[in-house]
Amino acid sequence: MNAFQELPAVKSDLRILLADDHALLRRGLKECLREFLVEDGLTPHIAETASAQNAIERIRTETWDLVILDLNLPDMPGLEVLRVLKSLQPTLAVLVVSIYAEEHYATRAVRAGALGYLTKETGPQELRAAVSRILHGENYVPPTTQTDSIQDTLSNRNALCADALPAILSDREIEVLQWIAQGRRLTEIAEHLNLSIKTVSTYRARLLIKLGMRTTAELIRYALDQQLV
Repeated sequence: MNAFQELPAVKSDLRILLADDHALLRRGLKECLREFLVEDGLTPHIAETASAQNAIERIRTETWDLVILDLNLPDMPGLEVLRVLKSLQPTLAVLVVSIYAEEHYATRAVRAGALGYLTKETGPQELRAAVSRILHGENYVPPTTQTDSIQDTLSNRNALCADALPAILSDREIEVLQWIAQGRRLTEIAEHLNLSIKTVSTYRARLLIKLGMRTTAELIRYALDQQLV
């Protein structure tokens, strides 16, 4: 039995966009997707992009059935990309495939509009299961990560949920923390996030206060310990 027989039929021609800056990973995903979708009687048309800006432009100008999104694109933080994509096409099906552990980002990704979340260590069968559910408009997160936090988010996307990172940190604060941990200057962060330098400085100050730290070096060490970069 194929992965789609237990669910209502989807259209046979599928347009899928892979947004990841690693060419080898895109190639592997593309081959894996094509293999099991063709096996299930579907016709996938799979495109690739290595940048957030190009992904946004393609979502703005074309129609897609599924976007597989990396959270670590070089030109924009992944959660911000996800929010932009969903603002352009609110019904867009997005599966996040990331290097970040589920306990750090699954809840936040689902809250931001993703229908599913997998790590890049995921095997082909779990990818197949996730794509199957998402193409039918359902959510998918690995059974091992279906915490109360994620379940609350799946049932109510506006819920205020806790996760492995401090609940007091906003998504924007975590994005700023990621950029800081990459060694970016405040001016670079402001430019990428389309914020003023003063606003970015305020986010940095909030991070120091909320995390009980005094220096940027401590923020960077914390982000590395939490595997945020």
